[in-house]
Amino acid sequence: MTPLNKIAISGKGGVGKTTLAALLAHIYADSAERDRSVIAIDADPVGGLAEALGLPPDLVAQVTPVAEMEDLIYERTGAKPGSFGGFFSLNPRVDDIPDRFSISHRGIRFLRLGTIESGGSGCICPESALLRALVTHLLLYSDEMLILDMEAGVEHLGRATAQAVDLFLVVVEPGRRSLTTAERVRKLAADIGISRVYAVGNKVRGESDWAFIQAESPVPVLGYLSANPELTEADLRGEGVFDVAPRAVEEAREIVARLKAL
Repeated sequence: MTPLNKIAISGKGGVGKTTLAALLAHIYADSAERDRSVIAIDADPVGGLAEALGLPPDLVAQVTPVAEMEDLIYERTGAKPGSFGGFFSLNPRVDDIPDRFSISHRGIRFLRLGTIESGGSGCICPESALLRALVTHLLLYSDEMLILDMEAGVEHLGRATAQAVDLFLVVVEPGRRSLTTAERVRKLAADIGISRVYAVGNKVRGESDWAFIQAESPVPVLGYLSANPELTEADLRGEGVFDVAPRAVEEAREIVARLKAL
């Protein structure tokens, strides 16, 4: 059975995808079966993956989003960030970036991509070229277990790299707007060749919520995280969810077991 090594997580803002990404990263890093390192990538412009992972503040302070590294972007692409048109490299060197600019904690490497300002395939700029080349490298050439925390779309992925994503997880909550976002993500993923799309419920208050998600989700559902005050408190205190929300950890372990069964 081929293992799932590249997992992209998406969903509408506030749905809890960063919580799931952090839980999965820790579970895979702690797994007794782990035979490779884990790298967690924050590709959400307003993401808080570092905090959800529980990374020490002094380490987080060392992280600069790749999209904001102006000197590096100029060095690798030959153009200044923010410039459009003109000539710059669409295939810049990126193989050294994960080692140089990630931080490590408890078996997890962390890297923050930053924002592609214009979004989507319409952004033809040096920042976009560097980020896309970096994601391509991580997906196609890295042996690490990769958890990619994305915004509600596929902006960092292109047709050439989409096939390297083993699985696309869409986090949904009991509500029509969340499920509408899931349908949008499913269509966007299909457009670039990603066929393995599954949902994970979050903020599930009971059997009726879980039944609603299972019945209405546009993609198969693997499991759920319950509505949990421990997760809310962790967010308020800036603590890592893996250490303070044991119920959520067990629910996430069940999701990982289903992932492995796929």
